[in-house]
Amino acid sequence: MAHTFEDLVELEQSAEAAHAQYLAGTTDPDAARQAWIDAAAAFQQAATEHAEAEGKVRYEVEMAVKKAVRHPESSEG
Repeated sequence: MAHTFEDLVELEQSAEAAHAQYLAGTTDPDAARQAWIDAAAAFQQAATEHAEAEGKVRYEVEMAVKKAVRHPESSEG
């Protein structure tokens, strides 16, 4: 399944949110950790598929998405 850049941003945002939940020390840290791992893995898989479909370098796709998620003000315009 080909993913759009926007799909990748949403997946990375989910991974970041799961990571924050884990760091917040939820009542079930094992479940929170697994949710984070699963969300991060979903993002990585989608980034790989997107890069292959677009003929791009996977690392560059990943970095562009992470920049858009972590620094949205610098990716506007």
